[in-house]
Amino acid sequence: MDPQFSHGLFRLAALNFMLLGICSCAPLSEIFTVEDWARKNVVEDDATGSVRISLTPDGGGKIESRSAYLGGSFSVRAKLISGESAGTVSAFYLISQGENHDEIDMEFLGNISGQPYLLHTNIFANGVGNREQQVYLPFDPTADFHTYSVICNHQQITWLVDGAPIRIYRNIENIYPSSYPFTKGMHVAASIYEASTWATRGGLVPINWNYAPFEGSFDSFNFEACEVPQGGDTSSCEGNYGNWWDGAQYQSLSPDQVNQLRSFQQRYMIYNYCTDQTRYATPPVECAYNAA
Repeated sequence: MDPQFSHGLFRLAALNFMLLGICSCAPLSEIFTVEDWARKNVVEDDATGSVRISLTPDGGGKIESRSAYLGGSFSVRAKLISGESAGTVSAFYLISQGENHDEIDMEFLGNISGQPYLLHTNIFANGVGNREQQVYLPFDPTADFHTYSVICNHQQITWLVDGAPIRIYRNIENIYPSSYPFTKGMHVAASIYEASTWATRGGLVPINWNYAPFEGSFDSFNFEACEVPQGGDTSSCEGNYGNWWDGAQYQSLSPDQVNQLRSFQQRYMIYNYCTDQTRYATPPVECAYNAA
């Protein structure tokens, strides 16, 4: 990795994006629910606002927000599984319920000890995904906590690491209907699970249970978002353009941010569905609008 580049990029971008975050300071048990199957692998600490999630041969763990949201800023600090982590995925994501779901993913793909993690991002709109990008991170995500964020508004979704944009996805509903996830309330979730069939080198390196339990930590959950009322009526959120995350500086990247994003992707991106000619002889429609 290039420390000089990584520190400069992430510090400069953070000046533009680390704004107006509000701590979700209620007890974690009031914010999140833990399903029975995952409870033994989830340890919540209301005093510190932290969650430790583990993966064992018996299963993984997951927390999910009780409320659903449409539009807003969502972030968490995470310290990923250290050492041998091949075949594991640690995830922070937004997801709707029911058929034809919407989803915005940040998934961290484990690796054999000493090899770098991959950050795998994806987006589903109306049940359709297959919009994957993968990047290396310019730091060791197991050595310390780092902040991972998603800002979603009527015009653009931005993925950020330590305040720096690493990916964007634009709203082109007027050109490509049902391609932008802004009609369903989404719950915020964090989880760790096994994905031996695809996570590490395309599934060539499966999980080694001799290293279990695999543990990761999440804390400093920050949501500032439009909460969808019980019953799922999203009209009050869809029709509200006055929230700070809909401000002009969040609807598109500035020229400096475009240059930062382009530099980051040139250095660290290893997969982009938009350039995968084996899958797509012609790039998907949205790709032309989301290039850095």
